[in-house]
This record gives sequence, C-alpha cells and structure tokens, in this order.
Amino acid sequence: MTLVLDAGAFVAVERADRAVVALIKAERRAGRVPVTHGGVVGQVWRGGAGRQANLARLLAGVRVVPLDDRLARQVGVLLGRAGGSDVVDAAVVLLADDGDTILTSDTGDLIVLASATGVHLELVGVR
Repeated sequence: MTLVLDAGAFVAVERADRAVVALIKAERRAGRVPVTHGGVVGQVWRGGAGRQANLARLLAGVRVVPLDDRLARQVGVLLGRAGGSDVVDAAVVLLADDGDTILTSDTGDLIVLASATGVHLELVGVR
C-alpha cells in the first residue's frame, strides 16, 4: 500500500493538521514512503521559509515522481476518458495502484478520475 499526497495534504501539513500528520507518520513508521509528483510540489511550494517549514520537512521524506512525457501522455488519455481537464489531479490518481490511499482536498474530482482508471483506491478527504 502507498500513500499518495495531493496538494491538499501538503496544505494540511502546513497548517499542522494533526490527523494528516499522524497518517503520514504512520506510513513512515511502517517503512512506506509517501509519494507525489512534481506538479503537486509546484502547486504548494513557495520557498520553504516561515510557515512552509513543515512542508519542507515533509518533502524531505516524500518520493516526488517527475511529471514527464510518459506520465503526461497517460494523464491525457485519462482526462479524455473521464472528461476532465485537471492535469495535476489526474497525475495524482495515476500514481496510485489498487488498494492505495490518496490524501486529497478534492475527493469529488478524484472519484471521477479513479473510476475511469478502474483502480480501487481509498480517497481520504483533508481540509
């Protein structure tokens, strides 16, 4: 099982959301590394200073997958199938395999994308 992080998870960590921080810590204790992609980092990263110190610490322990040509083409196919347009959300869904969990503040859009992949995911909403 992998924990996939959407931008909402990073924003929750910035706000020191205890429930989200606890989920991520539990993953690390279990020896699993959370994953995200470069587009998500671009959505949340503003330099790491001040209130982003928590975010900088989190990123140090997250595997960041590049949003490269291969993934981008898969995203385009998924968006065409699902009738969507959000590249970042679609790439988050494509990082997940059957049984994985995605932490997101955008469960509504990700449900549609996940359904179009046929992969069984758990979407955990964060605020």
